[in-house]
Amino acid sequence: MRVGELVRKELSDILTRGQLADPDLDGVIITVPEVRMTPDLRLASCLVMPLGGAHGERIVKALNRSAKYIRGQVSRRLTLKYMPDLRFVLDTRFDDDDRIGHLLHSPDVQRDIESDD
Repeated sequence: MRVGELVRKELSDILTRGQLADPDLDGVIITVPEVRMTPDLRLASCLVMPLGGAHGERIVKALNRSAKYIRGQVSRRLTLKYMPDLRFVLDTRFDDDDRIGHLLHSPDVQRDIESDD
C-alpha cells in the first residue's frame, strides 16, 4: 500500500472517532477522499470534505490548527521512516465536476456542438 493511502486510512479513522477537541469540529462528519504525498514523503496534502459540504473553509482551518496533534496520532499508528507534515485542503472536485457539467449543458456550448455537426 502506498504511503498516502496509509495516511488517508488512519486520518479517516481518527476523524471518524471524533478524537479532536476543537469546537469547530464537534459533530461534523469529515471524509478524506485522497492524500497526496510530495516525492520526498515529507508533506501530505490531505483533501477533506465535510458531509454535506457545509462550512468547508471553517473546518479546514480547524483541522490545520490541529495538524500537529493529528500528525502525532497518525505517527503512533504507522511505522514510517519520516512522518509527513499534514496540510488540510478542501476537496472541491465534486463542485468542479458539477460546474463543468453545467457549462457543457449551457445553451452556448450546445449551440457550438450542434453547429459542428
